[in-house]
Amino acid sequence: MTKRSSYSTGLALIILMTLYLGGCAGINLDQHMADNPEQALALARDEGDPAVGQRYLLRMASRFQDQGQPQDARTLLRDPIFATAGDEIERQRYLLALAAAVELQDSTWARKLTDGVATEHFLAYPAELLARAALLQADARQLAGDPLSGAMTLILLGQADASSPPGEIHDRIWQLLKPVNQARLQAAADDAIGFEAQGWLELALLLRARDIDLDDQGRLIRQWQNNWPGHPAAQILPTELALVAELAASRPEKLVLALPLNGNLASAGKAIRDGFLSAYYQDDSTDRSKTDIQVIDTTERPFIELYRDLAKNSHDLIVGPLNKDALTQLSQLQILPVPVLGLNYLPANTKKPDGLYQFGLSAEDEARQIADRLDTDNLRQVLVLIPFGEWGDRVEQALQNRMQELGLLALNVQRFMPEDNLRAVTADLLGITASRDRAIQVERTIGMNVEFEPRRRQDAEAVVLVATPTVARQFKPLFAFYYGGDLPVYSPSIVYEGAPNPGKDRDLNGILFTDIPWVLADDNPFRLEATRHLNGTSGQLGRLFAMGADAWQLSKRLPLLRKVEGTTIDGQTGKLTMDPDGGIHREQLWARFRNGVPRVLAPASAGKNPRPQIQE
Repeated sequence: MTKRSSYSTGLALIILMTLYLGGCAGINLDQHMADNPEQALALARDEGDPAVGQRYLLRMASRFQDQGQPQDARTLLRDPIFATAGDEIERQRYLLALAAAVELQDSTWARKLTDGVATEHFLAYPAELLARAALLQADARQLAGDPLSGAMTLILLGQADASSPPGEIHDRIWQLLKPVNQARLQAAADDAIGFEAQGWLELALLLRARDIDLDDQGRLIRQWQNNWPGHPAAQILPTELALVAELAASRPEKLVLALPLNGNLASAGKAIRDGFLSAYYQDDSTDRSKTDIQVIDTTERPFIELYRDLAKNSHDLIVGPLNKDALTQLSQLQILPVPVLGLNYLPANTKKPDGLYQFGLSAEDEARQIADRLDTDNLRQVLVLIPFGEWGDRVEQALQNRMQELGLLALNVQRFMPEDNLRAVTADLLGITASRDRAIQVERTIGMNVEFEPRRRQDAEAVVLVATPTVARQFKPLFAFYYGGDLPVYSPSIVYEGAPNPGKDRDLNGILFTDIPWVLADDNPFRLEATRHLNGTSGQLGRLFAMGADAWQLSKRLPLLRKVEGTTIDGQTGKLTMDPDGGIHREQLWARFRNGVPRVLAPASAGKNPRPQIQE
């Protein structure tokens, strides 16, 4: 979402409240300054006139908030001493309480404060406090889980207060309407009274429709403006919608697709090329008379030289390179005069030039998603198997970092080579080797043989298995052999070859793994069409084909992803988002092997999933 202006609860509110209170109070502001809420309450209760004590507490609450002590302000504002407050004092207390609840992000208090309060409640405040009261009321409504009522509050503010900056108010209204579900929006629209409210709700419903892309959104926004020419938001669109409309109408026209078409990476480069061009030709929103795509082989000379030559021409975007070393050459530059959508990621701690975006089938993204899924499934302590090598190092680092962020613990991380004795690796992982060693030590100590059955470690709740299908088919039965068959197993996409093979993959039954929609989703017309006419659309090459298709979709939307926080693209490789440094991240689907075939799982609900049951 677009970043909105923050309305601080500090000095501006204090000054206004002081002015408002000044007409009602008879206590000298230089006297009776309490150091803590307990002292303030004691002084207020000692006052013979309850109203004087209540006004004093309001000033103290305002002072505590100004000093960054909203907890102390809350203590005063929730005290029963205000039970007898008159209307004016109660309005003052209510405004300060809203500010404290928002500052503290106290959703329970916000619900109590806003429950049963009319949308027009803020209109009771004087003109100098009107906008502030409405904004706090809207923020508290959102905090209480009712953003729609918050939006209606600000829509009314726009009508009641011409001095409020319309651009900021419209941005805030839109951010409040965005998370409201379609059914609630429709119900509100059916009951809406008033031109402004009806227009806003129709706009939100138009853009809530499923399966509309950036181009459709831009068209619908312009259509809505034409249908509602006198509406305030039609004249000053929310910043995010103005960007969408602008970017939908402008896209790069001269593109270079720079890929390795010879050498070791030729098959990968050609798969990405085919996916990119297929998505381009399937895109009905593209004006092909204005779009020029030049395909260039990057294997003939250093990429930095190629880039400098391309930058001399009037290109709008370069997609590529694929090779990490070639991409790293761009770090020699501080600014890229022609933006680059690199199809890989720079090494860690490498300086990124301005104008570089990075997109790829990142193993680190998958590692982080495994940690997120473990957290969602309430599994806190896990065992990990990862192959040796630089790729495995990156996977382990990403997994460990995210697990640490989530408070998860890797009890044991075993690194292995495919040619290792996997029985021994598994026994070490599950603690069987240690259990046997303890038994041997006991026998040596007592000088006689004892009956012994090894036990796996009992503190593990799951296994993370990072292995190719051939290796994983050996590890999974070994888990059961060494008494770990009850542990759920989580894997990245490397565990699946990309096409169903029930005969071989029965040994993978029960494994949960993450993979891209291109591989797992059944309802994919683009994949069906591509598979019908092209080779190399399944398996690992199929994943690269899907990456190429998403590179085309990204090429049209890079400015939108960069400028509008929270923007996502439903791509062939997952739900795509951009971080502040221009890195594209993917959220994939989850599946479980059953009878040797992946079965897609429903989206997880954070913190609510029961622990997965092992199903063979």
